[in-house]
Amino acid sequence: MDRQEVESSVISAVGHTRVLEIVFESGRVYQYYDVPESVYDAILKSDSKGRYFNQHIRGKFPYQEIQLVARSQA
Repeated sequence: MDRQEVESSVISAVGHTRVLEIVFESGRVYQYYDVPESVYDAILKSDSKGRYFNQHIRGKFPYQEIQLVARSQA
C-alpha cells in the first residue's frame, strides 16, 4: 500500500486502498476497515491529524494491528 507521509506529532503516514492504514510515530501500524475515502481525504487535509483520528476514526471502524516485514538493505 502506498502511504503518504504527514506532518503530525502522533501519526507519521497514512494510506488508503479499500483499507485505511495508519502508521503511528511509535512504529505501530493499524488497518481500519470500511473507511470511506472521504475520511482518508479529510485526515490528510486536517490541521491536526491526531485530533481528527481521535474524533472520527478511533472506535468507529473495525481494525487490526499489523506487523510489517522489514525489508533488508542490500
